Amino acid sequence: MSEQLKAVKGMNDILPPESARWEWFEATVRRVMQRYAYQNVRTPLVEPTPLFVRGLGEVTDIVEKEMYSFEDKLNGDLLTLRPEGTAGVVRAVNEHSLLYDGPKRLFYVGAMFRHERPQKGRYRQFHQVGVEALGFPGPDLDVEVILMARALWRELGLSDVRLEINSLGQPAERLAHRAALIAYFEAHADQLDEDARRRLHSNPLRILDTKNPTMQALVEAAPKLIDHLGEASLAHLERVKAALTAVGQPFTINPRLVRGMDYYNLTVFEWVTDRLGSQGTVCAGGRYDGLIEQIGGKPAPAVGWGLGIERVLALLEDSGATVPTVVPDVYAVVPDAAALPQVIATLELLRAQGVTVQMHAGGKDGQGSFKSQFKKADASGARHALIFGADELAQGMVTVKPLRDAAAAQVQRPLAELASWGAGLRAPGAEA
Repeated sequence: MSEQLKAVKGMNDILPPESARWEWFEATVRRVMQRYAYQNVRTPLVEPTPLFVRGLGEVTDIVEKEMYSFEDKLNGDLLTLRPEGTAGVVRAVNEHSLLYDGPKRLFYVGAMFRHERPQKGRYRQFHQVGVEALGFPGPDLDVEVILMARALWRELGLSDVRLEINSLGQPAERLAHRAALIAYFEAHADQLDEDARRRLHSNPLRILDTKNPTMQALVEAAPKLIDHLGEASLAHLERVKAALTAVGQPFTINPRLVRGMDYYNLTVFEWVTDRLGSQGTVCAGGRYDGLIEQIGGKPAPAVGWGLGIERVLALLEDSGATVPTVVPDVYAVVPDAAALPQVIATLELLRAQGVTVQMHAGGKDGQGSFKSQFKKADASGARHALIFGADELAQGMVTVKPLRDAAAAQVQRPLAELASWGAGLRAPGAEA
């Protein structure tokens, strides 16, 4: 017997009924995006490796340790499974000159790949929703994308998330802060762990994001970027704060919020929760005005965010939020296989009216007993059972039996009227 093949560690199958939760979540996302007039964009899973090296920064954890990169054996190209969505969207916008007729509001849903230790809500193949508003320079779009995330939490029924914001200023301001950080950490070199020493001269800002508890006091006392911001950067931040306050959105300023990618500037933000342990960030993003030029396009401002679907679904489960289950409207009980041609034709008419129908499927030994079919009908969660018995069919009728209302009586309906009955089945207060 051949050896059983299994999925790659950290790359998971999503099977029913769990897949129904994903479909519901994605439908909710698309509904929110439509309200804000964001259009869907779909980019390849595989991109040129230089896109991420140039866009994310050579000394980021993603580029140094986590990317799935390989050489195409057919032509020698260096390729990478996308570890995040923004760089690919910007590449597509550049390549196809999407900003030639004005700014664009875009969103994506799809799989990303990073080689890291799998844990709950964090896997080697994971899935993200992202929004990217490209060509908009003002803080109004910073606020818009933040509020889009808030709208999504409300649609999903999530309340245990809070907003943290910060400003990374502009490159010259970050350089001044960088010099101050290096000087500070050099003066306390004996307290730095291995990661911090490695990042000291390459990316000292990332030291502020350390999770090492022994370094927290040191990091807390480090020079703060906000103290190095110029007038324009501070004004941008104040306008973001004012707009959030005007719509009643609470927030806290987190001076240690730096984000992991090199391309961010000005506003950065995270939606965080205490329910997921150390993986408390649910959604993160910010402004990245330099990235489009950095990967070969004409200079243009941009802002966006990304969220991990697995993490949000885990949060929904932990918080007890109600996730609708997907069940059929009707279950067709078919006692006699000889009736199947007529039954199938009738069920297709129902489906054409938008009714979700599950038909009992018999085995090689027949259709099975009434009792076993009703047991399966009840287990399906359907609201009604349609009984296509020989006596009913001979009279051109079908029996409709309510399955979720013990007080409701079963009735017979003409087959010719079943489609019109089905058309009103989903209406509020519809009766069998």
